[in-house]
Amino acid sequence: MITKETLANFELFKGISADVLEDVTKFCEDVFVQKDGFVFREGELADKLHLLVKGSIALRVNLTSRPDSVTVSIVSRPNQTLGWSGVVAPNHYTASAICEEDSHLIAIPADKFMQVMEAHPDAGFKVMLRITEIISDRLRNSRQALLKTL
Repeated sequence: MITKETLANFELFKGISADVLEDVTKFCEDVFVQKDGFVFREGELADKLHLLVKGSIALRVNLTSRPDSVTVSIVSRPNQTLGWSGVVAPNHYTASAICEEDSHLIAIPADKFMQVMEAHPDAGFKVMLRITEIISDRLRNSRQALLKTL
């Protein structure tokens, strides 16, 4: 069972009230993905936000100039967030998330999550600021990884 205390451990939710976290827990679900399994695939409709409880996930992007993909980031610390594309238009995943080991995540349906954020604008603002930090970090990592392939 996912509790408000569980969510409070995630950086994404630091400083968010217990009432808002309680609202979010109502539609969270535990997801377990085995090693080499996909959490999501690049280009798919992004309809969930994911929180890593345990495991290691490689974020990989396809290269148009080569038949292979490049790992642009590794999400392996508990309480990290991935799948931010679920809450940012145009809502398509910008990378594939592939488990490097058996992994446990919390999946949050993006539409319901955004409804809670809209109902609590102070919390929504804090969460979206954290989402922009995640995007910035992933962009920096992607740039470095792609420059190494040249």
